[in-house]
Amino acid sequence: MRNFLMVLEILVSIALIATVMLQSGSNASLGFMGGVSEQLSGNKVRGKETVLRKVTVVLAVVFLILAVVLLALQK
Repeated sequence: MRNFLMVLEILVSIALIATVMLQSGSNASLGFMGGVSEQLSGNKVRGKETVLRKVTVVLAVVFLILAVVLLALQK
């Protein structure tokens, strides 16, 4: 069981790295005013970026849950 969870953790971490790398960076939103203006104007990311953001969040949550479960199994 523990070995299966460790392999699953590795696969999830690789998938998480891949989704983060596939996301395009936005230099305009890096600064304080860029982020504020994007929020105020209501510009929403559509299409591939939206899917990548959702997949990234899901993979991050799964990664954290697996890490906690593996830690609990270690004791």
